[in-house]
Amino acid sequence: MVPLKADRTERILGVPVDALSFEEAVARLVGLAEEGTPAIAVAVNPEKVIAAKRNPWLLDFLEEAALRMPDGVGIVWASRRQGGGIRERVTGVDLFLALSREAALRKWPVYLLGARVGVAATAGGNLARKFPGLVVAGSHDGYFPLSEGGRIASLVKDSGARVVFVAMGSPRQEQWLAEHFRKTGAVLGMGVGGGFDVTAGHIRRAPAFVQALGIEWFYRFVLQPRRRYRRLGTLARFVMSVLFQKDGPGRKGDVSEG
Repeated sequence: MVPLKADRTERILGVPVDALSFEEAVARLVGLAEEGTPAIAVAVNPEKVIAAKRNPWLLDFLEEAALRMPDGVGIVWASRRQGGGIRERVTGVDLFLALSREAALRKWPVYLLGARVGVAATAGGNLARKFPGLVVAGSHDGYFPLSEGGRIASLVKDSGARVVFVAMGSPRQEQWLAEHFRKTGAVLGMGVGGGFDVTAGHIRRAPAFVQALGIEWFYRFVLQPRRRYRRLGTLARFVMSVLFQKDGPGRKGDVSEG
């Protein structure tokens, strides 16, 4: 397994984020899956940082996660501002595709959990065509009561999946992973946000040049202004918190929001 040195983990407003390139993140995920010890990977964007500041359980979840990918240009900006080493975004959607490719090569069965009814199944079919040899052990939508989380975990376990992709939005996907992942028998659980909708063809990704500029959020805002308007407020709060953060006790002696 590719080791993750302690000094590669940074704090953004007190929230842990790992300073990894895309290639390093893929190698780390493959290493975790090969190692066989149950591990959870999660993408961290500005919204999740603000949510973790408000919800101690989410911060604890991120502390315990095996990998916290820097997902969002805001995370890169915040790291640079405080002299950190995060230099590129590592998005959940891109890692979802990359790990699906690796799973196809290694014959790891995968399970897709989340999105609306039928979306996960469509995404799984598209992935199987894109990556010949990929075994999609099963799929289930994300519209179930949290009280049924254990039953869903049993379905995943019965499927024999080695990797579980969860796309239920935050913090719901983190809640399910925290409470039920270890019941699934899988070795790697990963939150992928809107990855199923993109793979199923229900949501268009931004053009490559927009992705390269790190402004996919603005592209999505233009396409879905009502849905994204509230997120602009969260992003503004994140920016202001980074600009005016103070030295404080935080977690493990790092910078925290004043």
